[in-house]
Amino acid sequence: MSTDRTTSPPAFATDLAEAVEMLRRLPKDLADEARRTVRGWGEQRPWLCAELVVDEPPGTTRAGYDLLLEHPEGGTVALSADVDDGMPWLIDHSTHWAAGNVLRVNGHDLPITAALSTIRALGARDQRVHEQLVNHCLLLAEVADDDEPLTADETQRTADEFRRRRGLGTREQTLDWLAAAGMTEEVFRGHIESQARIGRVRERFAGEPARRYLAEHPEEFTLRRAAWVTGARPDVLRVLADGPVTGFVERVAAAMRFTEGARLRLEACTVLSSQLPPHLRALPAQTAVGPVPVEGAHLTGVVYEVVPPDPDDPEVLDAARDAAFQAWLDERRRSAEIRWFWL
Repeated sequence: MSTDRTTSPPAFATDLAEAVEMLRRLPKDLADEARRTVRGWGEQRPWLCAELVVDEPPGTTRAGYDLLLEHPEGGTVALSADVDDGMPWLIDHSTHWAAGNVLRVNGHDLPITAALSTIRALGARDQRVHEQLVNHCLLLAEVADDDEPLTADETQRTADEFRRRRGLGTREQTLDWLAAAGMTEEVFRGHIESQARIGRVRERFAGEPARRYLAEHPEEFTLRRAAWVTGARPDVLRVLADGPVTGFVERVAAAMRFTEGARLRLEACTVLSSQLPPHLRALPAQTAVGPVPVEGAHLTGVVYEVVPPDPDDPEVLDAARDAAFQAWLDERRRSAEIRWFWL
C-alpha cells in the first residue's frame, strides 16, 4: 500500500485516538451526515482506508457505527460506537463486521434492515429480488447527496402512487397494510421521502431523453389490441387457437362454459406492447400464438390490431421516460462493483 506518510505504530496510535474522538461525535440520528463526516476524515488520511459501517436497527432512528481502519502491519482494526445499551452492535448481532449489511455497490452499503423493508415493499417471492436490491442500492447512492427539501406536492404524489399500486383507497386501509408489513408510520414517511427523491432521478429522463428513447425503440411503445387466455390444459388452448382471429373470444367463452377443469382465464385490452405477455408483444395484427408455457400454465392469444406509437401522447411519453430510466439503471447495475455479504 502506497501512502504519503510513514505508517508506524506510534503514528497509527495518533490516528486511532483521533478516530475515537471523531467516532464519539458522530450523530446517532443522522447516518448520512455521519457517512459524509467519515468520508471527509478518511480522505485526509488515505493510508487508513477508513470505512464506516452503519447499523440502523428497526423501529428506531438511532444508528450504531463501526469504523474500520487498516493497520500498518496488516489486518483491520474495528472501533464500535454503541446505539443505546453500551453493547457494540458488532458483538450484539454477530462476530463478523459485515453482518449488518446485505451487499455493497460501488462502496455504498445496503443494511439488512433496509433490504428487508425493500423486500416487503416489492411483495412476496419476487424472482428478481437480487436485481431489485442492487437497483435500490444504486438509487440510494444516487440520491445520497440530494439535500434539496422535498415539496409537499412531491411527497403527496409519491404517497398517492404508493397507495394506488397497492389498492389502498383510505387511510385505514393504508394503516392496516403498514401493520401487516411491519412498518411504522415513521418508517413509511422515510420510505416515501426516499422514493420521492428517486422520483427526481426518474424525471431526468422526461422530455427529450424520453423522445429520443421512443425514436430508438418504437416497437416497445406500439399499441396492440389483443386478447389471451391462460389455463392448465394445453390441449384445450390448442383448439382455441384454431379458427378465425375474430371469433377467438367467442370460442374462449364457450370453452369456459362447457369445458370442465380447464380453469381458463380470459383477458382482453388495448395497451402498449410492453405491457402485454411477452409472446404477444411482437405478434403481427390478425395472428394467433399458442399454446405456449407461461409461469406454470399455458397461454393462447391473438392480436387484432397494431397501432404505431404517437410521439405526442402523454401516456406514451411517460412510458418512454420510465423505459429510458430503467435502461440507464440496468446499465449502472451491469457496470457496478457488487459484493454480496449474504442472501
